Amino acid sequence: MSSPSEFPLCEAPQHARKGLLPIAMVLFSFTFFTGTMFAGGKLGMAFGFIDMLWIATLGNTLLALYAAALAFIASRSGLNTVLMGRFCFGEAGSRLSDFLLGFAELGWYAWGTATVAIVLVKLLGLAEGFTVPLMVLFGLGFSITALVGFKGLDLLSRVSVPLMFALLIVSMVIATRDVGGLQQLAALVPHETMTFSAAVTMVFGTFASGATQATNWTRLSRSGRVAVTASMVAFLLGNGLMVVAGAWCAMVYQQADIVEVMMLQGLSFAAVVMLCLNLWTIQGPTIYNVAAAACHLVRSERRRTATLVAAGVGIVLAIGGMYELLIPFLVLLGSIIPPVGGVIMVDFWYRHRGKYPALATVSLPRYNLLGLFAYGVGALAAYASPWVAPLVGIGASALCYIVLLELGGRRRALGQARAEP
Repeated sequence: MSSPSEFPLCEAPQHARKGLLPIAMVLFSFTFFTGTMFAGGKLGMAFGFIDMLWIATLGNTLLALYAAALAFIASRSGLNTVLMGRFCFGEAGSRLSDFLLGFAELGWYAWGTATVAIVLVKLLGLAEGFTVPLMVLFGLGFSITALVGFKGLDLLSRVSVPLMFALLIVSMVIATRDVGGLQQLAALVPHETMTFSAAVTMVFGTFASGATQATNWTRLSRSGRVAVTASMVAFLLGNGLMVVAGAWCAMVYQQADIVEVMMLQGLSFAAVVMLCLNLWTIQGPTIYNVAAAACHLVRSERRRTATLVAAGVGIVLAIGGMYELLIPFLVLLGSIIPPVGGVIMVDFWYRHRGKYPALATVSLPRYNLLGLFAYGVGALAAYASPWVAPLVGIGASALCYIVLLELGGRRRALGQARAEP
């Protein structure tokens, strides 16, 4: 059993490690996210059935491989992403990753809180005045499972994931029946346009920040194999199913909003249940991630206090209009988050040769300028790239960091040679 603090400032000890099922179930609940279905709906409106399946498979495979690569490092080191940031960005410089990852997850939390309130008001025919009180209610309610910690997330996921999976399958079966079968589904012609690169970027980018922060749980894995297997299964199948389900139904009903689709299918009550259950499963891990980043940012063990403060900020952002900013928010995340993972992977495998020193025994510089510069190059390259932005960001930051480390090593070697008599 892990401690109440969930080890926000140190390595996860062996006695707190867990097997495949609890890690996989929490990651599944994390990837079963309504926002991903909205992205899938956009995919279904722009591509035919076969092309949609190929894009969903490619995008989610790349996302799963990225998540698994970070998960293996997390399991081997016992560190989450913000703690790894101390090594690649420096003691003070690591606050960059704290801020970026906390900002990303806080934005998702605000969007999810706003979404459930707005959609419930719409589905139940409530007065507009109920929107803000519902945002406050759900914003605080969603944080309850995160206050309990991993145990609360695990228990919730064991109930919500099977129910959500069953509801998605039912919705896809009804859609297939309504269109007249798989042959008719495959013959549908898309009515919107989107480039292949933009589509893969959208699939990858919808959960790039989540994959980067999934280390909060994969570091609790009993072995690297558990961490990698749980990540591949959850991100490939879990996130993949959400994308495909959203696209599948959007192709039939020409509607990207999965809640609207379920209303058209006569599943209005199920749509309400799905929305609440789905967002609860994702909002708990999301605010847990924000609290982990905040604890590291201010170097505090008070995770529960950080959770409540973060939930309050998320409520304010939700009231302020986060619901309308999903698409530009996703574009931004696809550029600024994946380069963090690129720098971390190079720092662990290339600079530290696959083994971090213990945090308690090592003296780290305040700023690792090489890592910070490499991150900046990756983020700018991703933002400016017309190709798959997350992959460009990861590749550019990783390559830049390797080059800088090589140049730094040669400069030190040259200086030592000159100093010798």
